[in-house]
Amino acid sequence: MATRNDKRETYYESIIKQGYSRRDFMKFATYIAAYMGVETSMIGQVVKSLETTYRVPVIWEHFQECTCCSESFIRSDHPIVADIILDKISLDYTLTLMAASGHQAEKAKHDTMEKYKGEYILCVEGSVPLGADGNYCCIAGRSAKDILVEAAAGAKAIIAWGSCATNGCVQAAYPNPTEATPIHKIIKDKPIIRVPGCPPIGEVMAGIIIHMVTFGKLPELDRMGRPKAFYAKRVHDSCYRRPYYDAGLFVESFDDENAKKGYCLYKVGCRGPMTYNSCGTIRWNNGVSFPIQSGHGCIGCSEENFWDNGPFYERLTSLHGFGIESSADTIGKVAAGALAGGIAAHAIAANVSKRKELRLRTKGGKENEKKLDL
Repeated sequence: MATRNDKRETYYESIIKQGYSRRDFMKFATYIAAYMGVETSMIGQVVKSLETTYRVPVIWEHFQECTCCSESFIRSDHPIVADIILDKISLDYTLTLMAASGHQAEKAKHDTMEKYKGEYILCVEGSVPLGADGNYCCIAGRSAKDILVEAAAGAKAIIAWGSCATNGCVQAAYPNPTEATPIHKIIKDKPIIRVPGCPPIGEVMAGIIIHMVTFGKLPELDRMGRPKAFYAKRVHDSCYRRPYYDAGLFVESFDDENAKKGYCLYKVGCRGPMTYNSCGTIRWNNGVSFPIQSGHGCIGCSEENFWDNGPFYERLTSLHGFGIESSADTIGKVAAGALAGGIAAHAIAANVSKRKELRLRTKGGKENEKKLDL
């Protein structure tokens, strides 16, 4: 932790300096805590950490990618979210967003690496090509691998943004001519947070950084190194079309009546049942929509090898969790059969109950007649 002699500002000081009010700050803390999935009682801790913690220096490297992760971040819902990465965490180096270039840019990066060794966060966007001695991606005459290894040496932790950095993405698609390689297969001695998606949601990216600032440690990760707060559930589990899936009601083609009715997109290739992400809950474009809501099936961009899992518009042949040989058709039929069986069982039970009630009433009536005769 830096001392008070350090000229860096705390997150709160930076936010207020940028013209935001205390009210804006509190709204942001509540907003980001909700996305992080922490209890409301923890909002106070988030606030305190942002008020007292100095901005974390960040080096952001770009390799084989399309810059969609950076684009996603700067278009997040809350304005302070964008400021977190553009200013509030001391973004000391990024080829995409910084004004400096050439020797000035490289000097800024090396100054940060030297001054804040062991403190800075290394963010990586893009895969690293190992083919042809790394000549497929060179910056300032150096290979992406050399640059990554150097920057990672003094990093406190590494965040692999997007599917390119976490699993190679489309660059690693068969036959992978550049030998595109994800970050965790190159750097073995540093904690790495994998944040897949093409691109990840901006609020997810902000939530991960704020978690590290608030709690001083990495968020809880799953077995694939993804933050559980954002990747613990399938898109399928939070999809508003899920009831149609369970009922066996599917879109057969994008221009049929079922598509107009908003039925499940599984049969036209939706990968929601096998994709772990927050698209259905956090959503995109200021929380307005996500691919399935716009009428296009999930392509599973946050899962490994999604580019080689067959055509995007062909359904999966089986779904794990329902039995290896189960299909949506079988599930739908079973669901429909269970529904019909339930209705029949309810009708039989109701009929039996009614008959029993009539018998009791009849018996009671006869007993009352006997009492009147007496």
